[in-house]
Amino acid sequence: MSRHAEVLWAQRSDKVYLTISLPDAKDISVKCDPQGLFSFSAMGVQGESFDFSLELFGKIVPEGCKTNVGLRNIICSIMKEEKGWWKRLLKSEEKPAPYIKVDWNKWCDEDDEDPNSDLASDDDDATYVGQEEESSDDEGLLSSRFGKGKRKLSNKS
Repeated sequence: MSRHAEVLWAQRSDKVYLTISLPDAKDISVKCDPQGLFSFSAMGVQGESFDFSLELFGKIVPEGCKTNVGLRNIICSIMKEEKGWWKRLLKSEEKPAPYIKVDWNKWCDEDDEDPNSDLASDDDDATYVGQEEESSDDEGLLSSRFGKGKRKLSNKS
């Protein structure tokens, strides 16, 4: 039987960030479909299976989807096909599953978005899944250049 890890989400005008809380995950598979279908599967530390699929609110660019695997979580950066703020994460208007929650640590309101802000990951010992060695605009979120556990967040009220 498959279990669900906690999934935290936040967005910017051009991306959606999903943080999957699954320490020491193995055999991680992430699939992004242009129509907005996001699929995740992994094995937990005790061999249990974790998998889910989300039908996202809008279309996405599979080539712009990046995954960072850390010690405590997996962070997925998903590029939106059209720049703009989604009303919600999922296409369905129903209440999302209880394991899907807003990531208030990464959340940014539409009028507070700072195009130059960076978000740092929680893990120094992070590895990338399916990513080439060139840098990207996600580097602040998907790397640890600010040091272990430090985040650069906007302090706007």
